[in-house]
Amino acid sequence: MSLLETDVKQTHVAKTLAHAAPLIACRFDPAGKYVFASSQDQTLQRWNVTGENKASFAGHESWIFAIGFADEGRTVLTAAGDGRLIWWNAEESQPKPQRTIPAHEGWARCLAVAPDGQLTATGGNDNLVKLWATADGKAVRTLAGHTNRVYSVLFHPDGKHVISGDLMGSVRVWELASGKEVGAFDAKELHTYEASQAVDFGGIRGLAVSPDKTTIACGGLYKATNPLGAVHEPIVAIFDWASRAKKRTQLAPGLTGGVIWRLRFLPDQTLVGVSGGGSGGFLIFWKLDQEKDFHRFQLPNIARDVDLHPNEPLAATAHHDGKLRLCRLATPVKS
Repeated sequence: MSLLETDVKQTHVAKTLAHAAPLIACRFDPAGKYVFASSQDQTLQRWNVTGENKASFAGHESWIFAIGFADEGRTVLTAAGDGRLIWWNAEESQPKPQRTIPAHEGWARCLAVAPDGQLTATGGNDNLVKLWATADGKAVRTLAGHTNRVYSVLFHPDGKHVISGDLMGSVRVWELASGKEVGAFDAKELHTYEASQAVDFGGIRGLAVSPDKTTIACGGLYKATNPLGAVHEPIVAIFDWASRAKKRTQLAPGLTGGVIWRLRFLPDQTLVGVSGGGSGGFLIFWKLDQEKDFHRFQLPNIARDVDLHPNEPLAATAHHDGKLRLCRLATPVKS
């Protein structure tokens, strides 16, 4: 069943998988056989999509913030608050770290594997983006230019560029061949400085490229009137890839305690964001030519991440209550 044949207004929770500690990040493997989720107990958990054969990956000394795949899904990579990048065999019943490298000073917050699998990019609290050879973990290049923590990193599907976003709302485009910065997107509306609390807040929490490769979506929060009290609303800034110009801002009015943690596109170019915070957990759906969301599905608990199944109309969401929920993006539209 294709995602193109679904009506997202019928989205519902189809299956709930349980863990004993709050979950942080989640990903399907490229074949769609497994779903992975990281936890505040410093482990990575793996289930068959059917919910069977749970396995635990232990090796980090802090929370795992990012998950990626190489070797057609046979290898899973994780980046964590201990600053380390770890390679694992994705299918072992009792998995052990295969390779561990110190990737960043402070937290390693994000990672992405290139479309051809040869490079892995990471970003962290040291304001740096780093490129690694996926095959052996050797350092390839350090990309310096961000002035604050790097929250998001994404390879453009053209295979020639990597995109990174930071706390200050700066999104930079780097040429892989040279390591030079060749463009930028100004998403400063996703950053707030609260003088009374002396805190920078917000940042580029999610990045996504549209299926036709023409549009970049940047997600986060705005209206942070009380950042430390988690009073803020979800926001997405939409940019044209070729011109770097901003096309529009997309909002989810009424979610006064929300933030976009991740963005994904459906094949029909519908944009899906996951929001979690004081307003609860939501899957939010936008059309690229519209400012306001056309549908939002309230999840049973605060959500922290989302991923889409590669072959089915299925979304995985990671939650603070320790549950991984598989949401069917609903029934097929009858022709």
